[in-house]
Amino acid sequence: MSKKIMVVDDSHIVQLQLQKILSGTDYEVAACCQSGEEALEMYNQVHPDLVTMDILMPGMDGLEAARLLLEAHPDAVVLIVSSLAYDDTINEATRIGAKGFVYKPFERDQIIRSIQSALEQ
Repeated sequence: MSKKIMVVDDSHIVQLQLQKILSGTDYEVAACCQSGEEALEMYNQVHPDLVTMDILMPGMDGLEAARLLLEAHPDAVVLIVSSLAYDDTINEATRIGAKGFVYKPFERDQIIRSIQSALEQ
């Protein structure tokens, strides 16, 4: 049975890229959200095994959305996928409870390995 992934990114291109990469793997993109607010609403409907979370989005940023999501659902698995690859950003993501950080632009093997690693933690 495939694992459900919820992609949270305001870039439609990134959403499509992740759908294409995960097609034919043990992972399926069960939902795509364009904002942190939408992700918080959609989580209860989708019950994903993992959430990929961008940081820079309109409205609530991904770090705040991840924090609120993990407070409400401590068992949620969040993988940050962002171009904001600064030490303080990575440290904040880890402090919140994210299971990993993937830098954009990413490669197919890198994202699949990161998803596997996050789910194994």
